[in-house]
Amino acid sequence: MSDIPENDQPMPLVSHLTELRSRLLRCVAAVFLIFAGLFSFAQQIYTLVSAPLRAHLPPNATMIATDVASPFLTPFKLTMTVSLFLAIPYILFQIWGFIAPGLYRHEKRVAVPLLVSSILLFYAGMAFAYFLVFPLIFGFFAAATPEGVSMMTDIASYLDFVMTLFFAFGVAFEIPVAVVLLVWIGVVDVQYLRKIRPYVIIGCFVVGMVLTPPDIFSQTLLAVPMWMLFEVGVLFGGLVRKRSEARQASDDTPDDQPPATQQ
Repeated sequence: MSDIPENDQPMPLVSHLTELRSRLLRCVAAVFLIFAGLFSFAQQIYTLVSAPLRAHLPPNATMIATDVASPFLTPFKLTMTVSLFLAIPYILFQIWGFIAPGLYRHEKRVAVPLLVSSILLFYAGMAFAYFLVFPLIFGFFAAATPEGVSMMTDIASYLDFVMTLFFAFGVAFEIPVAVVLLVWIGVVDVQYLRKIRPYVIIGCFVVGMVLTPPDIFSQTLLAVPMWMLFEVGVLFGGLVRKRSEARQASDDTPDDQPPATQQ
């Protein structure tokens, strides 16, 4: 018996567009609801995010605001971004609810773990940046400050800097999911990925150089995890491919084949 989608009922295009609009509105509503709950804590959220830099400021030094509206707009922008990040699980749930009816059962069995893993890995990348990368690079910047120069960072510039790193590390930690997907749908095979491993390592350092500040520490701290996550993706991609081949071989076996006799 062939595997068919669970909901194999055709829907008109208008119905699809209506459902898509409904789910997009739910996503937007979720972001604004989270923002409404966090807005009164905007200043505390910025204080928390800026802690890795403030810990390395010289004595009696503070962060500064060079624009008139920065003391309000910068925490506002940060809170909106945090609301979006926190709403990612619900947003992906809505995306899943839209595409799941058209998937086969065996596709769902692979897609659900990938969806959950993508959420966890994105948050893990942000946590890695905050707890490990930020203290190291801000400590390096503070130590490299020339004598006679006061290290007093603008709050808006700092926010742009850390948001770039948060996004870079969050996306970089999605590499295993991307590799498994590429192997699963047959775009590449595991042997080819192993063959191009040296080029992948070079590419990781190039990406680290582009996405991080121009210092060797932050570049290495992004490139090395990307490489290790690529290896994890290759490992799990091989397991998924083996299961897919085993399933295909089972499906190709004739249903009327007599069972093997026991010795």
